[in-house]
Amino acid sequence: MTSYDPSATLDALIEQYTARANAIREDLASSHSPDFAEQAVQRENDEVLEAILAETEAALRRVGLAKLRLADGSYGYCQRCGEPIQPARLAVLPAAEYCLGCADLSH
Repeated sequence: MTSYDPSATLDALIEQYTARANAIREDLASSHSPDFAEQAVQRENDEVLEAILAETEAALRRVGLAKLRLADGSYGYCQRCGEPIQPARLAVLPAAEYCLGCADLSH
């Protein structure tokens, strides 16, 4: 069994999200077809890509904040109640800010 390394996990997520965001930006920057019907479909696809890019950038910010919490020693503790976040939750959501109980309160 390997031990959980939050720094390596967060670094890997930053790398993945950055690559995804760059690929989306590149795709959005590509030119559209001169055919009007095809261009309409491409513009609809652009809207979807822009939404995915916004989600990816938000996830990247959350991971960056988790890295800051790791650096200041508050990583793994709920930002609301201060209790430790379950290791299983951090394994699934490495950038989790809240314990499960407090996360349920925010929804």
